Amino acid sequence: MRVVLPLTAVTTAALLLVTVTGTTPAAAEQHPDATPLLVKVSHGDPYAKCTIGARSPDSIVYPGTEVEPYLSVDPRDSRRVVTVFQQDRWSDGGARGLAAGWTTDGRTFHQSTLPFSLCAPGGADYERATDPWVSTGPDGTVYAGGEGVDFTKSTRTAILAVTSRDGGRTWRNLTTTHVDEQPFFNDKPSLTADPIRKGTAYQVWDRLDNDPPGPSSLDGPGYLSLTRDGGRTWSKARPFVDTSAVPNTQTIGHVVVVDRRTGTLYDFFDRITQSDDLSTVVEAHFEMVTSTDAGETWSAPVAVARDTSVPEVDPNDPTKLLRDGTTLPSPAVDPKSGTLYMAYEGSDFSGGKFDAVQLVRSTDGGRTWGTPELISPKGVPAFSPSIAVAERGTIALTYYDLRFLKPGNTTTLPTAYQLATLQQGNPKLRTERRISRIFDWLQAPFSGGYFLGDYQGLAADGKGVRPVLTETNSGAPQNRTDVYTTSLRTP
Repeated sequence: MRVVLPLTAVTTAALLLVTVTGTTPAAAEQHPDATPLLVKVSHGDPYAKCTIGARSPDSIVYPGTEVEPYLSVDPRDSRRVVTVFQQDRWSDGGARGLAAGWTTDGRTFHQSTLPFSLCAPGGADYERATDPWVSTGPDGTVYAGGEGVDFTKSTRTAILAVTSRDGGRTWRNLTTTHVDEQPFFNDKPSLTADPIRKGTAYQVWDRLDNDPPGPSSLDGPGYLSLTRDGGRTWSKARPFVDTSAVPNTQTIGHVVVVDRRTGTLYDFFDRITQSDDLSTVVEAHFEMVTSTDAGETWSAPVAVARDTSVPEVDPNDPTKLLRDGTTLPSPAVDPKSGTLYMAYEGSDFSGGKFDAVQLVRSTDGGRTWGTPELISPKGVPAFSPSIAVAERGTIALTYYDLRFLKPGNTTTLPTAYQLATLQQGNPKLRTERRISRIFDWLQAPFSGGYFLGDYQGLAADGKGVRPVLTETNSGAPQNRTDVYTTSLRTP
């Protein structure tokens, strides 16, 4: 959510069993202007009649908007896909709820609701929800995570998890893995199913502490909760990345990837140190910690790359703020070689003027890292990278960029989603293609910037990859955005 709010009570208890269906089958509606054709995931608005969640008269809800999608592909059958996304974004944080789109044929998506907010049938006792994530285990169990947030009745922020045994149709085992009130704030959870340990999954996030308020008071360690029984129960949340040694330091963007050859876990994140008044970033680095015992113990952090990202704006009108994947790493591990990759936004190749998509890699288990490589076209702002390694070792990266923006255009912001591939990881064998239509980013809901999501998703899909992405709809104030996906072959 990227809002520095803050906790007192701590709950790590499984809630009552909740099953939510609300399935709305939709034919494979194809995208009219993209090659290859995308398939729409988001159909209808399950929370259209919900009136919960307004923070103040200035709070604006954007009905019919779906943003910040993520996805998971069943490792046993690549046609079985589950996507998750925010439904009905609010201008001042979070959404009415989180929703899921699921399919058994890879093309026809049905809808279910995630029980993470009061707007959802049988949902948890939170006014809004945000930060959807999903991952599928080797036995087909689907784990979905997110965050529940209160804005008026309390100051709670909760990390939540559910599971599905039927490919996303229904959800059970609703669990609060952690909950806090001010001055603590839980943020940016992700959830990873262990690909080789059946029934094991890891949920990680940052927990901000600004108590007591004042100089040198901010702390933001990484937190972890895990399950060994398929999501029926989760361990008590605990810190596993410490930030107390340097005042005003926090982490954000924790994501765990697993080396299937060795079972080693790698958690990537951004470590940010701010000035005493919390107005200026003093230092920011992407880092990584390692576990060789399924999350029980973790190594000291290793530096991966310097975070050189800069604030995102419309290049032709800097007063128009954009919101994207700045500060959030996207890691992957080659399942055959164990090579580690991290994609991220940085300004190394623009002299600090704007962000592009950059890549670093490690061939020694993360002990050392190479220099940044430019993935997106030189001279073009690019945003929100996602990365996956396909079955044959091809690295795939997806991202938005502004190559179609012409000088002087301040009325629209033509944006497109691109797929770049590096065959066998070789930069000399790079290919790129557009996979979305060209759309106007300025039609997106405004929430700290024009908002497509702090991240999008990309997963290995048999002999290729499957992205999930947000596009805007012009002239549709009641349906500003939709979520799309497709299956793409890679070299």
